[in-house]
Amino acid sequence: MNARSTLTFEETAAKYPKFPKLIMLKADIHRRGVYYTPNALSTVDETRHQLGGTHLFGTRDGKLTRRPEAFILRDGTSVLSTPTPLENNPYIIDLINDKLILTDESKGLEEVFYWDKPNFYDKKTSSGTLMQNVVGARPQRLYLIPNRYCHFWNEDMGCKFCDIVNNLKQQKNEIEMQTRIKPKDVSETIKEALKEKGRFSAICLTSGSDFHGKIPFDKEIDYYIEILSAIGENFTAKKFPSQLICSAVTKKQLKRLYDETGISSLTMDIEVLNENIFNIVCPGKAKWVGYKEWKKRLIDAVEIFGENRVNTGIVSGVELAQPFGFRSEDEALEAVLKEADELASYGVSTVNMVWVPRPNTYLAGQKNASLEYYVRLSSSLQEIRKKYSLTIDFDDYRRCGNHPDSDLARAF
Repeated sequence: MNARSTLTFEETAAKYPKFPKLIMLKADIHRRGVYYTPNALSTVDETRHQLGGTHLFGTRDGKLTRRPEAFILRDGTSVLSTPTPLENNPYIIDLINDKLILTDESKGLEEVFYWDKPNFYDKKTSSGTLMQNVVGARPQRLYLIPNRYCHFWNEDMGCKFCDIVNNLKQQKNEIEMQTRIKPKDVSETIKEALKEKGRFSAICLTSGSDFHGKIPFDKEIDYYIEILSAIGENFTAKKFPSQLICSAVTKKQLKRLYDETGISSLTMDIEVLNENIFNIVCPGKAKWVGYKEWKKRLIDAVEIFGENRVNTGIVSGVELAQPFGFRSEDEALEAVLKEADELASYGVSTVNMVWVPRPNTYLAGQKNASLEYYVRLSSSLQEIRKKYSLTIDFDDYRRCGNHPDSDLARAF
């Protein structure tokens, strides 16, 4: 294979006929982004549809305009929206014959459907905070961002693909988004959300890293325990279906999390499965934890949370960023899958997010990997899980909808 595959979508689909075509399309939409025509946006109903505005990360076009947060394809596949400038060659969503159609080069491909927003979105807490700014929603999951600031940025050591702090500054200026949410607001919002019987099956929390404390990350863990305790006020069982995405913390800190809250599954995103590239792309994580220690802490978490309850995420494609990345997709794939297989042998799953080169990042202007790369990577990650009999029900296509590889679990 050349350094980067140049196959079109149809050529890729023909080469990999066993890979579900709509999941492949989802991966390519994430890879290239989308553009909503004015006609498509004219169909948005703010009283019905779920609009963007509470994301941890920014858009490809750098705008916070209230556009659809996501849409689904005809088989129920969820696609998170990444609004992208036309000059970047995104897929286009247009209104054709009164239907929302995903198009490419003026060819209609698939009908799409905007997400309906939950009933609690337009209500307010007793403090006057809009509930949709406290808790967001995915297809079957409630989604919280307790802390929108990452302290790695204090030392100019933010991950090079990330725009979390720049996005926070924009949100605070344009939509008055809070940096940290209040436990009481959380408890009240979760209570209201749970009134929608049958809609949600899990809760997820994710935030920026905070290395402060007597032991690094103590402050982050203290705050998570506070927020999780507020969520737990709405449940009678000791544990509730939930996922925490946090920094790679020590075994003692993990034990605190598990023993003192209702959390039931854990994700600690390593971002890049290669030590040399990890050190360059994630300098804050490298300084405060380190690559080998991050992997060790993932493995430690399995002992505490149990099998099929721990995973890590990678920003797939960033390992090909230049000048420090792999020179070919074959080389990158071989290295990443070797590391993913090793983690899986200890009970840790790996899921991939398609890298979106955003404008307010160190890697702005670069290109992500080819569609063929994402197809091969996603297929291989799913095969690794099958090899070690691992499942990731807490982070699958129903609850998250952001991982092409976990979408495959419903097909294979």
